[in-house]
Amino acid sequence: MSEHLLDAFDATVAAGPDRLFVRDLEDTVRITRAQLRDRATALAGGLHARGIRAGDAVGLLLPNRPEFYVADLAILLLGAVPVSIYATSSPEQIAHVLCDADIRLLIADPVLLRGDVAADVIFVDALDEASLPGFDATRPRDPDELLTIIYTSGTTGPPKGVELTHRAVLAGMRNLGAMLGLEDGPGRVISWLPAAHIAERGAHYYLPVIGGSEVTTLADPKRIGDALAAVRPTWFFAVPRVWEKLKAGVEAKVAAAGPEAAERFAAALTTATEELELRQAGRPVPEELARRVDALDAAAFAPLRTALGLDEARALNTGSAPTPPDVTTFFHAIGLPVSELWGMTECAACGTAVPPDRPRVGSVGLPLPGNEIRLADDGEVLLRGPSLMAGYHGRPDATAETVDADGWLHTGDVGRIDGDGYLWIVDRKKELIINAAGKNMSPSAIESVMKSAHPLIGQVAVIGDARPFNTALVVLDPDACAAWGPAHGKPGDVAALSCDPEVRAQIAAGIEAANARLSRVEQVKRHHVVEGDWVPGGDELTPTMKLRRAPIAAKYADQIEELYT
Repeated sequence: MSEHLLDAFDATVAAGPDRLFVRDLEDTVRITRAQLRDRATALAGGLHARGIRAGDAVGLLLPNRPEFYVADLAILLLGAVPVSIYATSSPEQIAHVLCDADIRLLIADPVLLRGDVAADVIFVDALDEASLPGFDATRPRDPDELLTIIYTSGTTGPPKGVELTHRAVLAGMRNLGAMLGLEDGPGRVISWLPAAHIAERGAHYYLPVIGGSEVTTLADPKRIGDALAAVRPTWFFAVPRVWEKLKAGVEAKVAAAGPEAAERFAAALTTATEELELRQAGRPVPEELARRVDALDAAAFAPLRTALGLDEARALNTGSAPTPPDVTTFFHAIGLPVSELWGMTECAACGTAVPPDRPRVGSVGLPLPGNEIRLADDGEVLLRGPSLMAGYHGRPDATAETVDADGWLHTGDVGRIDGDGYLWIVDRKKELIINAAGKNMSPSAIESVMKSAHPLIGQVAVIGDARPFNTALVVLDPDACAAWGPAHGKPGDVAALSCDPEVRAQIAAGIEAANARLSRVEQVKRHHVVEGDWVPGGDELTPTMKLRRAPIAAKYADQIEELYT
């Protein structure tokens, strides 16, 4: 079995050279496996002529488009190291990655390039002109050479470059595919997450190279609904916010059908959830209940799955941030068993997964084959396995702090392991709230309850560390505002509605309802509605929509202090 991505790619090409490998959603660009091999080889010749050699770092500043695959594979053919940069990066952030990784050449979309860069630049639309056909790309392939450097999203400081080898990534991806049942032949996936994130590279690049799935690129992630309907993916991985929006979209359509339809749908959900809870608890499902669920599935849920574009999905997953349990329960109930994956860049995002045939809503699952999981004395999750990073680029000190002498990765997540071996993540070790009375709380758990309490609530940041009680910053959901505003005779933009007294009353009611589901010490006593949006890659959110807690605390320091006055 190959342990180098290029060997895996060669095998995939040989198995079907004329099969489509990647296309864009509009079908204006279509590249077969053999065409991808030939174009990547020619571009490798062009890069070689520009002086790129084995071990050199080459930057990629690209949106999701088929040419990314040509560029990345060309870099690998030379033994060089591709380093993707987030499309939302500021000039300072781009400069940091270019300098830290010592990037000599940057392949970029001119729209995304901000400011001057200290590197040679090839614009993506000129890749063919930069290519030299006839290049001999044969060379020794070492599985322990770097496949990529992934820069962490920098929630707690400057991003660090995580070095991942071919051997580590292929081991992790194959183990993930085995756990999720993705080895049942080629399928279809949508490339829509940033290529600077390991989840995108793994799900929509490395796994298709290994297994031969067809990739459709989506440049605008806001069109994910259109892409689902057009592609009908066999595997769909999305961050929690996407699943929350899909759920909200279903609920809005049901509500628009009238109160009787909404009541029928709610009753069907209740019945299906009852069956789900029995199965999860390992208890027998009464025959009558099973028949009712089958009938409801055929009548109500199957058409819904088709409308969503998920009727042909063999696996559905979420990860990168905590997912509210009510969201995963909802999709399980309608016959879409969305389950969580857990990992981090430092283990190629291949830590644990929930087996499709043994769901456990709220858990992140069992260790992937070859992985070991244990808890430190303070509850921190430790991981050891074949997909661990080679280290942080140029940071042996930080590497030694993260991976101990026995090979255990100290993940920074706090968790618990149940009697069946399933892992449950409590929160990030550095993000736990310890209030003035010494009570430990999980802000992400509180935030999940808050976000599910009202459709107008988009983002929530809970504050309470060393404070007498919890408060929160609340950001409205732009999509919900666009629908709610006109329906109530108001504008549909976040900026206007965030100051609207009726909207603020709705938010207050939602928080009150959420508080009823929390212990007294966890409850949010006061809140502030932010006048504007938080966008991925901005001051408040990473590109994958994790909260940047320290920058939030600094930026909104005055508003936070007012909540405690």
